Amino acid sequence: MTDADAATFIEVARSGDPARFALVTERHRRELQVHCYRMLANYEDAQDMTQETFLRAWHKRESFKGHAAPRTWLYRIATNVCLDFLEKREDRTPQDSEVLYLQPYPDRMLPEDPQESVVARETIELAFIVAVQHLPPRQRAVFILRDVLGWPASKVAAALGLTVASVTSALQRARVTMRGRLPGRRLEWRGAELSKDERGVVKAYIEAHERNDLDGLAALLREDLRFAMLPEAGTTTTTAKDAVDGWVSGGLFRRGHDDWRGIATTVNRMPAAALYLRTPGEPEYRLFAIAVLRVEDGKIAELTGFDATGKPWLGLPAAL
Repeated sequence: MTDADAATFIEVARSGDPARFALVTERHRRELQVHCYRMLANYEDAQDMTQETFLRAWHKRESFKGHAAPRTWLYRIATNVCLDFLEKREDRTPQDSEVLYLQPYPDRMLPEDPQESVVARETIELAFIVAVQHLPPRQRAVFILRDVLGWPASKVAAALGLTVASVTSALQRARVTMRGRLPGRRLEWRGAELSKDERGVVKAYIEAHERNDLDGLAALLREDLRFAMLPEAGTTTTTAKDAVDGWVSGGLFRRGHDDWRGIATTVNRMPAAALYLRTPGEPEYRLFAIAVLRVEDGKIAELTGFDATGKPWLGLPAAL
């Protein structure tokens, strides 16, 4: 940002005009919301904290002196808003592999700016988001600001009220934890497009539901499948047969009796299937769940299911 741009922002901030202030800050909403989502792993909380960021920025507008770009200033506020929120959410800190407050992130809400969108897409996969949640809040903030956004240590230290040495130490510890949570996988993530394999597996997954073909569904699952159905507790590693048998015994499927339809989609830049269920006597298929898949060598290696009812922000039709 040029000095003239910073001067313009200062002038707008000093004007006391909330409409003008909103105009110059609103363009950062999507990238700030993705930032809050990385911090919090919950789409609805991220929405709320992004709004809180803009409110806090308005009330603190006199503190903007132009020493940093307005975008940097807003990220600093958003990070501290999230840290304040996390202090109140300590009772929801994940244990082991559980992140019960995890929600999917709709791809349509990623930043529209190509450069920002690339950064968002590379660090939005569920495995990455879950791993980040196992960092203590301040380590989490340091890791995201340093390794995701690429801020220098001095800028991170100023944003969080830390020394450069403590930022460096926190980053080293965070990297060790992240490598342990993501063994054998890169800390940089996928591009924007699904592969042919991924598209084919999603199509087959939906068709197996629509045929009520549980054997066909089992054939799509890797034998060491990792499965979670949020917000229920527990991520399990199971065989394909045991997974399907568990879904039947748990009431997720009634062999030969369920009437499903599905839509292929993406969330968190990952292949996903939105599943619709029609119960006896009902004329419509109602949105039931969204299954987010990680596909390896043509098989589903990880399946994370989310209750999709009452979540219009997913951008999916409520009924078919």
